Amino acid sequence: MALHFLERHGIMAFKVQSKFELRRLTAAVNATQIVTLDPPTPEEIGRCNSVKVQELGGKKVTVFSQVTETSKISTIIIRGPTQNIIDDVERALDDAVNAYKALTRDQTLVAGAGAMEMELSRRLTKVADECADMHQYAMRKYADAFHIIPTTLAEVSGHNAVNVITSLMADHQNGLPNNGVDIEDGTTLDALEAGILDLYLSKFWVIKFATEAAVTVLRVDTIVMAKQAGGPKQNPNGPAEDD
Repeated sequence: MALHFLERHGIMAFKVQSKFELRRLTAAVNATQIVTLDPPTPEEIGRCNSVKVQELGGKKVTVFSQVTETSKISTIIIRGPTQNIIDDVERALDDAVNAYKALTRDQTLVAGAGAMEMELSRRLTKVADECADMHQYAMRKYADAFHIIPTTLAEVSGHNAVNVITSLMADHQNGLPNNGVDIEDGTTLDALEAGILDLYLSKFWVIKFATEAAVTVLRVDTIVMAKQAGGPKQNPNGPAEDD
């Protein structure tokens, strides 16, 4: 009955199953969700420049387009020959959006390509050399842990990680704190000049959480093994025979 009167008066009805998608739609057209049967006010009614049904990738979709007004929602359509490529592009876009979001809070950037980790390792090692008590051994191991980033970069790019780390250590000892891994030829490069930068916030929280996790594990003195779940114990003499 409702669809009959909507069709009679030329009103388009759009059914949204997901509450999350409904919120995105109302944000896109600047509308307000209402749960009553009262007529909406002009402020609650959204506006959209174009609404059309078109086929994308063999599937019919309804497209709400805002041409002149600034919309709060933007949709990016990803196409690719295989699902793996689409997933990789989706992850790259998600990382890019999150990086831009983080830059709106803190615009501080650090040298990438493992340069920041190598310089941090060098400075921690220097502090450990000045420490006379037993803490110096823990500090050295903590400094060595930062080599995992440039080591991984060298290994996944098909180069000798030992040679790359040795070259990086020499560069940072010679006053080149921005040198990182060159994945093209397995040498070192200036990450700042190459435009390879990382977010300071990401590095800060990764190091903080990893350090807290390691400290938590080291504080564990005793491990209590839980009893294996299961049914009653089996008879060691085998199943009982029927008389």
